[in-house]
Amino acid sequence: MAVVKEMMGSSLTERSSFVHSSNFLFNQQKKNWVWVSSSGPVWEKRNLSMKKVIRTPVAAISEEIIRPVTEKVAKFKVRAVVTVKKKNKEDFKEAIAKHLDAITEKIGRNVTLQLVSQDIDPKTKTPKTSSEAALKDWSKKSNIKAERVHYTAEFVIDSNFGEPGAILVANKHQKEFFMESITIEGFASGPLHFPCNSWVQSQNGHPGKRIFFTNKPFLPSETPSGLKKLREKELKELRGDGTGVRKSSDRIYDYDTYNDLGNPDKGIDFVRPTLGGEKIPYPRRCRTGRAPTDTDMHAESRVEKPLPMYVPRDEAFEELKQETFSAGRLKAVLHNLIPSLVASLSKDNHNFKGFSDVDKLYKEGVQLQLGLQDELMKKLPLPKAVQDSQGLLRYDTPKIVSKDKFAWLRDDEFARQVIAGINPVTIEKLQSFPPESKLDPETFGPPESALTEQHILPHLSGMTVQQALDENKLFIVDYHDIYLPFLDRINALDGRKAYATRTIFFLTELGTLKPIAIELSLPPTGPNKRSKQVVTPPVDATSSWVWQLAKAHVCSNDAGVHQLVNHWLRTHACIEPFILAAHRQMSAMHPIFKLLDPHMRYTLEINGLARQSLISSDGVIESCFTPGKYCMEISAAAYKNWRFDLEGLPADLVRRGMAVPDPTQPHGLKLLIEDYPYATDGLLIWTAIENWVRTYVYHYYPNTAQIRNDVELQNWYSESINVGHADLSHASWWPKLSTQDDLVKIITTIIWLASAQHAALNFGQYPYGGYVPNRPPLMRRLIPEETDAEYAIFLDDPQRYFFYALPSLLQATGFMAVVDTLSTHSPDEEYLGERQQPSIWTGDAEIVDAFYGFSGEVRRIEKEIEKRNRDPTLRNRCGAGVLPYELLAPSSEPGVTCRGVPNSVSI
Repeated sequence: MAVVKEMMGSSLTERSSFVHSSNFLFNQQKKNWVWVSSSGPVWEKRNLSMKKVIRTPVAAISEEIIRPVTEKVAKFKVRAVVTVKKKNKEDFKEAIAKHLDAITEKIGRNVTLQLVSQDIDPKTKTPKTSSEAALKDWSKKSNIKAERVHYTAEFVIDSNFGEPGAILVANKHQKEFFMESITIEGFASGPLHFPCNSWVQSQNGHPGKRIFFTNKPFLPSETPSGLKKLREKELKELRGDGTGVRKSSDRIYDYDTYNDLGNPDKGIDFVRPTLGGEKIPYPRRCRTGRAPTDTDMHAESRVEKPLPMYVPRDEAFEELKQETFSAGRLKAVLHNLIPSLVASLSKDNHNFKGFSDVDKLYKEGVQLQLGLQDELMKKLPLPKAVQDSQGLLRYDTPKIVSKDKFAWLRDDEFARQVIAGINPVTIEKLQSFPPESKLDPETFGPPESALTEQHILPHLSGMTVQQALDENKLFIVDYHDIYLPFLDRINALDGRKAYATRTIFFLTELGTLKPIAIELSLPPTGPNKRSKQVVTPPVDATSSWVWQLAKAHVCSNDAGVHQLVNHWLRTHACIEPFILAAHRQMSAMHPIFKLLDPHMRYTLEINGLARQSLISSDGVIESCFTPGKYCMEISAAAYKNWRFDLEGLPADLVRRGMAVPDPTQPHGLKLLIEDYPYATDGLLIWTAIENWVRTYVYHYYPNTAQIRNDVELQNWYSESINVGHADLSHASWWPKLSTQDDLVKIITTIIWLASAQHAALNFGQYPYGGYVPNRPPLMRRLIPEETDAEYAIFLDDPQRYFFYALPSLLQATGFMAVVDTLSTHSPDEEYLGERQQPSIWTGDAEIVDAFYGFSGEVRRIEKEIEKRNRDPTLRNRCGAGVLPYELLAPSSEPGVTCRGVPNSVSI
C-alpha cells in the first residue's frame, strides 16, 4: 500500500473511493496484474528506503466515486486532478492578476484541459480528443495558503477512446501558473500520470495550448500514431525560428556566441572579444536575441542587475532556490560594500598586515569606523531579520583552518590539496625530466625547463631521477604553457603579478606527496632579466619565505586554472550545448531525455547569471583573479585542447598518467597513487552511474540498429557537436554514436560532468579558498631578487611583504563573499540518486526498480567514503588536523558543507 500511496499521493489516495473500487492493479515487482477485492487493493510491500528523496505528492481523486454514465453505455467518466505549485510571495502585479482571474472565471476565462488519445480516429484520420473540461474551483482555492493546490476536471469520453497519451492545457487567465503534475483516473489500466513541472503561460501572450505527454517513454519510431504530430509540434515550438528578442516567458532554446561579456558602450576598458567562432573557438551559449550595442554591431547589449538574463522559462530558478541565491547575493553586496567604505576612510591602502588581520574577518567581521556600521544598516533596505543577524557581516571560519590553523603552511598539506583539495584534476605523472614546453619557441623562447637533476636529487630518498621516473614517483602540476602567453599583458595590469609555474612532487613511501621544486617562468625579456628561476625547499629563514611566496604563486596559478578552465569551461560552458540540443531535438517522451532531465536542472540559469555578473567585463572573476580582463581569453585558450572523449573519469586519469588500464582491478584501472581521494571516490561514483546508464540504455535499445535509426537521438548528438561545439566539430576524436556502448559512454560522461565532477570542483571553494592565504586568487608582487629595490623591504619584514603580495582586504573579502555563495547548497537541491516524483517520473516499472537500485548503490558509496575517512592508513584524508575528503560524498544538508553531489550544475 505504501507504494500505491506514493504513486497516487498519500493524503488524497486514502480518501479516494475510486482506488478501492478498482478491479485490478499492476504489480511492479512481479510485472503482472493482481486482482483485488472490493475491501481494498492487495499490494506486495517493497522493502525500499529512499534517503532524503523528495517525495512530491501526486494528486489522485479525492471527492466522489467515478461511476460509469449509466444512461449511455458507450460513454464513461474520467477525472483529472491537477497539482499546481503556488508561489510563496507575490508582487503587486501578480496579486492584481490573481483577483482578476478569480472574477473572470465566472465568465469562462478559465483553465481548460483536453485529453488526446494515443489512437487515430479511423473516420477523421486525426487523433481522438475529448471535449475541453475546465478546472473546478480555481477562484475558491485562490487564497489557500499551501505550497500545492489540487484542482479537478471531469471528462466524458467514448469507451473506444483508447488511452490518453497527451493533455492539451489552455490558460485563459492573466497570470502564469506552475503545473507540477496531472493524474487521470477512471481507466481500467489504473491511474495515468503526466509529470509537467512547467510554467503555463496565459494565452494573452502565448496563444495556443501547452502540450504535456504521458510519463510512458517512447522512442520516435514507437510513438503511438495519435501522438506523432504533437511530438513534432512541441519540438518545433521549443526550437523557435532563430529570430527576435526573447521574452522571459518564452520557452525557446537556441544558440549564440559569447558576444555579451563586454560593454563597449561604457568605454574601451570594457571591450571584450567575442568567444566562439574561427578566431577564438568556444562553446555556444543560450541565445537571447538582444539588440547589439551602439558602438559595436557584433557585441550584444548588456542586461545589468537586477534585470533578469533570459533563459527559457522552465530553466529559471524555482522560488526556494532563488531565495537562497538572493540571500547569498545580499551577503556578497554587504561584504563588498563595507570593505569599500573601510578602504575609502582608511589612510593607508588597507592591506592585510598579518595573520591576525585575516583572523578578524571570522572573529569580529569587518568593522566600519566612526559608527558608520549602524548607519549603513539603517539605510540599506534589508529585512529586519537580516539587520538583526550578528553573523551577516562576519565570515564563517573556513574548514581548512577549523582543525589546524596553520596546516596550510606545511608542505605536506600544500601537496595533499593537489589530490584531495578543490582542484585535484591537474596533477600528472612526470613522463620525462626535465619537462618541456609545447609553445612556439620563436615567440616564447626555448622550450627547455630551467629544472635540473641537481635541483631535485637531494629530495628523492636516494633514488636517481631515472629510477624515480621508472617507479612512478615523480608528478607535476604544470601551468607553464597556459599562463606564459598572457604574462606580459597580465603583469602590465595594475596590482597584478604572476609567473607561469611548474611544481614537481615526489611520492613518499607513506603514499603522500611532497613538493621538491617550483619553477617560476616569465616571458624572455632580454639578457639582464632571468626569465626562469627554480625554488627548492628551504634551508634557512630567507629561503623559507621565498619558498612560501613561490607556493603562493603556484596556488594563484592553480586558483585561476581551477576557476576558468576546470570549473567554468569543463563543467558549465561545455555542458550547455548538450542541454540546448536535448530540449531542441529530443521529445519529453524520449527515454534518453527522461534520463538526462534531472542532470540539466538550473544549468542554463546559473550560466546566464555567470555571464551577467561573474565572467563579464569588470565582473567578479576579473576583479578577483590574477589574469583580470584576460580571464576568459585564458579559458578560451584551454578550450582548444578540450576533448569530450577524455572528459570521463577513467579516460582523464589515463590521459594524465595517474592510472594505467588493468582488467584485474575493480574499475579496470590501477592508480599510480593508491591514496588519491578524488580518484578513488570518483571511480565508485563513475561505475555506479555507468552501470545505471548501461541498464537503462540496453532496456530501450536491445539492438544496435535502434541506436542508428533513432532520429531524435542522432539529431541531438549531431547538433551538440556541429552547432553547440561548432568550432571543434571537425575534430576526429569525437566519439561515434552507433552502438549501445557508444551511447552508454556519452551519457555517462555527461552525467559525471554535471554531477560528481562539478561537485568535486565547486563545493569546496569556500572551505578551502575562504582562507585567502591558503589559495590566493591573485598575487600583487613577484618574488624580489637581490638586485630589486623591494628586496630590502622583504628582508626587513618578510611577513608584511608576504601579505602585501596577497590580495588586499577589498579584493579578499569580495572573493570570499562570492565563493561562499557558490559553495552553498540550496534547500531544494536534488542529489545523485534522487529524483522528483521518484516512482512516476517514468511509466516503465522495470526502470523505476532499476533507479531504486542505483539509489541504493549511491547510499552504499556514501558509507564507503565515510569508512575511508576514518582509515588512519589513508593519510591524504585522515590524520591529525587533516580534513576528511567529502566532496564526493553524495548527500548534504543545505548550506556550505564541503560535501554533496547534486544531480546537475545548479550553482
